[in-house]
Amino acid sequence: MNPRSVLVLGANGRFGSAAVQAFALAGWRVLAQVRRDPAPLPAGATAVRTVLADTEGLAAAARGADAVVYAVNPAYTAWSADLLPMARQGMAVAERLGALFMLPGNVYNFGESMPALLREDTPERPTTIKGMLRCELEAEMAERPALRSVVIRAGDFFGSGRGSWFDEVIVRSLASGRLTYGGPLDAPHAWAYVPDLARAFVAVAERDVGVARHRRLHFEGHTLTGAELLQAVQQAAESLGVRPPRGWKRGAMPWGVIRLGGLLVPMWREIAEMAYLLRVPHALDGRALLDAVGPLPATPLPQALRATLLALGHGASATSPAASAAAAR
Repeated sequence: MNPRSVLVLGANGRFGSAAVQAFALAGWRVLAQVRRDPAPLPAGATAVRTVLADTEGLAAAARGADAVVYAVNPAYTAWSADLLPMARQGMAVAERLGALFMLPGNVYNFGESMPALLREDTPERPTTIKGMLRCELEAEMAERPALRSVVIRAGDFFGSGRGSWFDEVIVRSLASGRLTYGGPLDAPHAWAYVPDLARAFVAVAERDVGVARHRRLHFEGHTLTGAELLQAVQQAAESLGVRPPRGWKRGAMPWGVIRLGGLLVPMWREIAEMAYLLRVPHALDGRALLDAVGPLPATPLPQALRATLLALGHGASATSPAASAAAAR
């Protein structure tokens, strides 16, 4: 029998590249849609250079695909213009293929008044433009009669690249012994180790949990207070040989400066709008996902942090294959 196949849209991105790896390792035939030459692909994966807007071309290239993973991530400053039009292009491809459309979701939908534990039926009360756009996108997924779809919602990413609070803020100055956190150190925050989230997508696709035409599921990941996360990062860094001569220092984000600078720097404005995410306690209830697919692979936090720091270039042997293998154990 031919293996099941998946089309990963945006396969060069952070989540897209992890999804390509996870599906290929699970034995799927993977079609990796990219705009530029991809990093080396695993066995069983093939690059597709057809642009997202070419519905017919993508459907032809991915004929027979069982699932479409939408890992396209428009520029953070261009969500208002690009988020919905690009997602509609992805949905059109999935409809043409008759494939399950899979979207990595986030907690933006729930807004600044979100409760401490987020379930699939938690009311969505977005308080930002990005949250409103995500709600509109998910509502449209549910309303398209020809689309089978699933949203797998997760916390902030770490691992498999750059672009989140973790790598752009928290460990940005780790080499000099400084860790920066943007919220109160006693507030729980939801985190998702990207390789684990990608494996959850494989589990859902293999069971085709889109039995109901549209479904939302929550990926629990790791829930940590700021203090717990910083302590775990320090321990992971020290296990890789990072030991600042003058000890570790902890700092806070200068939100006043960022908000003021946002008048001139669009990215700072977007970051300031989402600052509540580090301030408001929240965790994701993953029981519905586990009920649907059974136990999921969960990388222990120390192991996940070591692998993440190595990939970001931290540690005396960050480029050593032997060190990378040791961190993954």
